[in-house]
Amino acid sequence: MLKGTKIYSIFTGSCPKCHQESMYQTKNPYVLSDVLKINDHCSHCETRYRLEPSFFYGSMYVSYGVGIAFAVAAFIISYVMLETSLLTAFLSIVGTLVILGPIIMRLSRNIWINLFMSYDKSLVKK
Repeated sequence: MLKGTKIYSIFTGSCPKCHQESMYQTKNPYVLSDVLKINDHCSHCETRYRLEPSFFYGSMYVSYGVGIAFAVAAFIISYVMLETSLLTAFLSIVGTLVILGPIIMRLSRNIWINLFMSYDKSLVKK
């Protein structure tokens, strides 16, 4: 349904050009030794994922914003909706960021690469 959109590539971690395969060597982000291991290129469309050395350093800025969004969501859920204490809200923020850390790292990398690449329909075999 969303295939062919940046949202699809961002949330699935698929190739930003063809959406045919995962950019990551291991699909599970909780395999911590492989969380940031990315393939060199897409085996389907030959798109290189590392446009230059240190390309993904820019994703650190995106990661900060994504982390803040998750922290604000955890605060609103715990403090405002569940009416817990500030200490409990703080602990829920820390827990959220620790538990979702690998997902935040991958999500920020996906957002970063999708800022520079777009889906190309001509690469998809029918």
